[in-house]
Parts: sequence; structure tokens; C-alpha cells
Amino acid sequence: MRQPDGYWPHLAALAYGVLGYGVGVALITAQSPVANLVGVLLLAHALVICAYLVHECAHNTVFRDNAHNARLGRALNWLTGACYGDYRAIRHKHFRHHVDRADVVAFDYRPLLARHPFALRLLLALEWAYIPALDLLMHALVLVLPFAMASRHGARGRVLRVALLRLALFAALGMYAPKALALYALSYLLFLHVLRFMDAFQHTYEVFDSLERERGPEAKRFDADYEHDNTFSNPISLRHPWLNLLTLNFGYHNAHHARPTAPWYRLPALHRALYGDDRTQVLPFRNQVRAYHRHRVARVLNGVDPDIGGGADKGLAFVGVVGVSFLVTH
Repeated sequence: MRQPDGYWPHLAALAYGVLGYGVGVALITAQSPVANLVGVLLLAHALVICAYLVHECAHNTVFRDNAHNARLGRALNWLTGACYGDYRAIRHKHFRHHVDRADVVAFDYRPLLARHPFALRLLLALEWAYIPALDLLMHALVLVLPFAMASRHGARGRVLRVALLRLALFAALGMYAPKALALYALSYLLFLHVLRFMDAFQHTYEVFDSLERERGPEAKRFDADYEHDNTFSNPISLRHPWLNLLTLNFGYHNAHHARPTAPWYRLPALHRALYGDDRTQVLPFRNQVRAYHRHRVARVLNGVDPDIGGGADKGLAFVGVVGVSFLVTH
């Protein structure tokens, strides 16, 4: 283990994620509607924990040997559905986010959508209906871009192999229990909602479409003060820290950016040590929920939020962003 006290926390999280995934899949194939409901929720949450463990692996906080972190990250990506993309590309994109202090992407989807009004209207209608269509599109593009971007042609074979294998696995699941396919899809939509809920309000960063080229002058524009002032922590609860285990403490985001090598189980103590009772960068959870609902359509084309409000209304005006998941390679 990277840290001497990391064995049991990491093992517990990994066991919950992997076993929860297996039990969840078993429950969505059961006859009982109650078992199906429990299975949907358990499967969705197991996917959340597995995704945040991939994030831990990307920061090499689990094992001392970076190669072991990479192996675990690749394995967990098979559960989260991010296995179509190369784990190294996922890690590279996330590190650019930390080093450049920006949302670094291969391309900015917003001008592209603006040039296709029918597709944009359809996307906005789905988002209004609480279907995370933009995130589904971004995940789907992982399969498409190797056939559309010359710089990614080398990934064609991988995409085809992984797609064929996963299609075979889902076909087998559908033959065993047809309703399980719909229930699995429902779990995955809930999983995407949790990830985008946590991601949407954690930064007021600029978007750089520079992922496909070497870092340029734009990557040196921002310093640590800018990073802190444009990063926000969104814990589920500061009064009851155990609730933040539901997202593996990902809400302590300022602490994470201040010390990216700190493992997930140390982030609450690190947050207290760094900020004490200062809640300048902390978003009230209730307001975050209201903002997530209120701006769900406007968020699709939103850029940088100039003002997120303050006082009791802090965060209510925060539109936030989507399409910045660390699980996609663009």
C-alpha cells in the first residue's frame, strides 16, 4: 500500500464496489420487484465507488507501485463502462486538469452543438426529462472518435474488441433475464447523475481544447491562488462526515486539489487542517441540489460562472458544467 494505514480503507471500498456490483447484478435478475429495486440502487452506488477508486488509482494513492495502481484502475474501468478508452489516456486528461488548472478537453462540444440545432433541441429535451444525455453522448464518443480523429486511429482495434466482448456479456444477461438490461441501464443513468452532480459545481475553470497537443502558454496562466479560488468543495455534510463516504469523500475537493496525493480516507482531516471553520469555498448541499435541478437544461451550453452568489443563497445561481467526467478520454 502507498500509505501504511491504507490497507483496510482501500480494501473495504474495493470489496464494497466489486461485491456490490456482483450482488446488484444478481438482484436485478431476480423475480421480486423489491429485490430489483434494491439491486438497481446497490448497482448504481457500487459503480460510483468503483469510479472514485479509478480516480484514486489515477493519483497513485492506493499502491506504492504505480503499475499496480494502473492494473487496478484498468480492471475497475471494466465495471464503470470506461474500458473503451485507454486508462493511460484517462489518467493523462485528469492530470492535465490538475497541472493546467483548467478543464482540458480534446474539443469543446458547445460550439459543435450550436451548429446542429435539431440535435441540440433533442439533447436539451432529454436533459429536461432528467436523462443525462450529454454524458451518454460523451461516453459514446469514446467509441466514435477513433474512427473520426486521425490522432486516435490507433484505438480502433481496442474499441472493436471491447465492444464485441461487452455486447456478448450484455446479450447473455438479456437472455437470462430480459428485464435486467433495462434495470442495468437505469442503474447506469443513476450512476451518471451522481458523478455529474459532484462534478458540476466543483470548478469555475476555463475550458482549454488543448488535450490533443502539447501544453502551451495557456497552461501557465493560472497559479495556486487561482486554483483555490475557482475550486469548490461540495461535501454532502460537514456535520456528519460519514455521509461523505457515499461518494468516497470526493466532495472535499479543495483539499484534494491542495494535496492530490492524499488518499480519499484522509481528506476530511486534511480539509479541517487546511480550512478549519472557513466555508468560503464550501457549497451548501441543499442549494447544490436545488441548483442541479433548476439549471439542468441551461447547464448543457454553460461556460464559466461569473457569480455563484453568497450567504444563504450561495450556490443557487451556480449553473455549473457537464461533460467533464474524468472517465472519458476527451
